[in-house]
Amino acid sequence: MWATPDGDATVWRRPAGEELLTEQERFRPWVLVSTHEWLDASGTHFTRDEPAAGVHVRELAGPGALRYLVSAPRWHTLEQSLCRGASRVLGRRITRVQQLPREQRHVLPPDEQYLVATGRTYFRDLAFTQLRRLQFDLETTGLDARTDRIFLIAIGTPDGGVELLEAEGDDDTAERVLLERFVVRFAVHDPDVVENHNLHGFDLPFLRQRARRLGVKLALGRVPGLGLDERAAMRGVLSDDGDVASPRDRRVRYVIPGRECIDTLDAVRRYDFAVRELPSYGLKAVAKHFRVAGSETRELIRGDRVYEVYRADPGRVRRYAGADVTEVAALARLLGGAAFALARMAPRRYERLADAGPATGVIDPLLVRAYLRAGEALPAYMPGDGTVHSGAALILFNAGALERVVKVDVASLYPSLMRAFRIGPQRDHLQALLFLVDRLVEQRLAAKGRAKAAEPGSDEQFTQEAISAAMKLVVNSAYGYLAAGEGLTRFADVHAANEVTRRGRETLNFMCRELAARGAELIEADTDGVYFAVPASWEQRQERAMVDEVAALLPPLVKLEFEGRYAAMLSHEAKNYALLSYDGRLVLRGVAFRSSRAEPFGEAFLRTAISRLLHGDVAGVRQAYLDTVTALQLRRLPTTEVAARVRLRKSPDAYAQTRSTRRDFAYEAMWQHSNGRWNVGDRVRVYRAADGSGRVLDEVDGEVWVEQDPRAYDIPYYVALLRRTFAARLARAFQSADFDVVFADTEQLPLFTPVLESIRPIAVRDLKAWSALLAPE
Repeated sequence: MWATPDGDATVWRRPAGEELLTEQERFRPWVLVSTHEWLDASGTHFTRDEPAAGVHVRELAGPGALRYLVSAPRWHTLEQSLCRGASRVLGRRITRVQQLPREQRHVLPPDEQYLVATGRTYFRDLAFTQLRRLQFDLETTGLDARTDRIFLIAIGTPDGGVELLEAEGDDDTAERVLLERFVVRFAVHDPDVVENHNLHGFDLPFLRQRARRLGVKLALGRVPGLGLDERAAMRGVLSDDGDVASPRDRRVRYVIPGRECIDTLDAVRRYDFAVRELPSYGLKAVAKHFRVAGSETRELIRGDRVYEVYRADPGRVRRYAGADVTEVAALARLLGGAAFALARMAPRRYERLADAGPATGVIDPLLVRAYLRAGEALPAYMPGDGTVHSGAALILFNAGALERVVKVDVASLYPSLMRAFRIGPQRDHLQALLFLVDRLVEQRLAAKGRAKAAEPGSDEQFTQEAISAAMKLVVNSAYGYLAAGEGLTRFADVHAANEVTRRGRETLNFMCRELAARGAELIEADTDGVYFAVPASWEQRQERAMVDEVAALLPPLVKLEFEGRYAAMLSHEAKNYALLSYDGRLVLRGVAFRSSRAEPFGEAFLRTAISRLLHGDVAGVRQAYLDTVTALQLRRLPTTEVAARVRLRKSPDAYAQTRSTRRDFAYEAMWQHSNGRWNVGDRVRVYRAADGSGRVLDEVDGEVWVEQDPRAYDIPYYVALLRRTFAARLARAFQSADFDVVFADTEQLPLFTPVLESIRPIAVRDLKAWSALLAPE
């Protein structure tokens, strides 16, 4: 749908088996305020009894501060009246509602005003496969839209095909014709959703700037006369309260009226925030990681050489561009299900939910709608009373290598405790948050059941799994919504959040004591569950029986689940561990083992060494170490393997202010590489050269490209780094003297060296943690 401040809403619907329907509706723009003084002082005539009249004021019930719902036929009338009166009351000039005190008003964008007022949401009874999805990708002569051109546009069509549009020449006229053809084909396909990787960061802004320079009207919207919504692009992202986002968080978003713009880069970032396993965020690397790349022979061309290759071999670039849109389509389907399902329940446009945080982006709109539909006033944002939030329990009982490991988990522990003990925000007198959590848990369980019953690989299975994932996302965010600092969410309540974590620590300690009493050797416990080792003689049925016994002792809504069993585990420190499954698969968790900053050669060594360690092959661990040292000394490793990925958090100006007194390795490398030019937030790959200086590797499309690699890195530095940083991750699995033998320099072995085969991995209890657990309450 598309709504305007004038109160006009256009809604597009596609009933099952029918053509697209277009409906025109009127709605009254509205805002919530905490006082009627502003209207009283405005001189505007308003009514309380005639909802369809000019400016109307409705007083809501309940104790909330935002109790006056003010509406008018058009936003301009409403805003002018409120701002004129507020200027007189507050003694300063106010021209926009967003300039009113934040705690005294609640304003939404026009589309959300319409959705909240009507109770409608996106995609009700619509399957993901029923969406008309189009992907497009620009191939350009360079990255500067002021001087470079678009020479090819790949289109992924709604039926799964690929179209290629190419400029027939190198001048303005050829590019202008290309863009005009694109607009025509875009209209013919009439997509509901437009997708690409880095859509908002590159394709849409580049397309808009080239169209402006060439005088091409980008009539891409379904609303006649509207293309890319430039007002939204210039203002940046609206915050969840309708405010323009702060400059630090500002991210330009382009809107195509009547269509939804989905950037798969957002989905990739959200995914990796939780799992931390992606090698980079570039499309090619991500597609390969998720195994949605077209084929092993997929064309790969360095981004800044695409036009050069096109002029020599256009067929390669055509295959390259076609693969891009095909991979985006697969990636959007793979990672977009949860946002699609969220759009069915939250009063927000699909594209905003795809980029929103689950707390303020999903839960807050649902609660606002619940209160307004009930005719109840909303609470205002409130400052905290100084109470400190108490965190969750995180206990490391054992460090080192252990065998026969079991993981148990309380499914959604904090939401379960909120439900079991009815813990919600004090200001939520309708208990809407608890009602929401109750319903979503029920819907998630139902969706999981339907997904299991559906035919594998079917659209029904995909839809139900997406609903389940969306419900889980929101439910697990309920506690975060509570625990957010006062003033960040409307119903934040640190006291309620502390009660949840207190109950959580209590439940976790109880579970650990009961497991230990039944023979478990505890390893690690936190809100994600408990890892423990079992006696060598136990079988799986005994493991499950013990878990069932402990589960029966917990409160009714707190469900303990048997999550997995593993042949062995390396526990390095809390939340940093490695697991070896019984089928030989290695799983690494935590920044100690997986970090975007880590040098690839070190992580490759860790995977090999840890796998051998957990198989009991200590000699193999040493061999992995010696092999890596040799590869470094003989420069067998390419430079990309020793380069660390670094995010630049300082601007060039900020670094320049401290450069004379303190030089940072990564920033100094970038300073020399780019003459002091970079953007805050850029990720670069840096390495230490043989002369000790920092060097930067060129990176294009998220991939590092080194065509002629001199491998001139600092060998002694990286050999030392291997031992002190990466090998040290295994230190807790050995006695100190044994560690020194396993990772000794080949030329400095101790005089009396024990046989490697006699060295055994160990685990060491944290006696303080065990004493605290077993101490009388």
